[in-house]
Amino acid sequence: MIYTTTLLSRGSIFGSLISKVRQVVAKNQDTAHTNQINNDNFTPTPKPNRPLAAASLSNSSALHSKTLEEKIGLPPRPKKPLTPYFRFMREMRPKMLAKNPSISTIEVVRQLSKSWGEVDPKLKERLQSEYKRDQELYLEKRTKYDATLTEEQRSELKQLKQDISDAKERKQLRKRIKELGRPKKPASAFLRFISIERTNTPQTENQTYREWHQKATAKWARLSDEEKAVYMSESRKELDQYKKNISIWEEKMIRLGHIDVVRHGNLIDPPEPKPRKLQAAKEK
Repeated sequence: MIYTTTLLSRGSIFGSLISKVRQVVAKNQDTAHTNQINNDNFTPTPKPNRPLAAASLSNSSALHSKTLEEKIGLPPRPKKPLTPYFRFMREMRPKMLAKNPSISTIEVVRQLSKSWGEVDPKLKERLQSEYKRDQELYLEKRTKYDATLTEEQRSELKQLKQDISDAKERKQLRKRIKELGRPKKPASAFLRFISIERTNTPQTENQTYREWHQKATAKWARLSDEEKAVYMSESRKELDQYKKNISIWEEKMIRLGHIDVVRHGNLIDPPEPKPRKLQAAKEK
């Protein structure tokens, strides 16, 4: 189970990084860096996956997303300074693109990542010095910023972080459930009717989907019990089969160790039956 989760996590991270790579291609290198570079997760030493991580740098204000503080009406918190490695990437990337405009963004960061290990010690020393200077300024600004927050605002930030974390976990769980082949719940009688209605009475050019749906809903309400029974009968049949399939699937998941994808109610052991003698004595 742990191995499966790790693979999925890596896949989602890679997809996110590729998305960022596409954004970097269109960014303007002449825009200000200090207030537009998102580097909350940067680390001072290179790592094996750093080439792709470096590609996630974005200097475009149009791509700026709100921080947690901004989402609850607070001014944005001070940004962490770029580490020496990412300062090197920021300086060298435009030069490499100028020499070879057709080179891909991923290839640029991969080549620069290799070059980082052989860079001039004086350049590294300068970048390290700049980083330490900016780090001191950042810590000073962050201390002052944190001091302005009230307990209520801190609590709200903490709750927002938890909500975001929970939403990510639910999304990953839904993805795992789908990949593990969980049986799909059948459509209700109403949704069956809507699906058929889309074919029989499709949406017109001058009609919005909302208008079409309201009209179809009104038509469903006018159907007689006998007419609705046709849809309900099919729905019940598939629902019975679904219950059997989901039961088999969940038993399989429990055997394989995927406990987190099983409905919690099925993990509760049923109460042990009471001895017949005691039960009979109580009834008397």
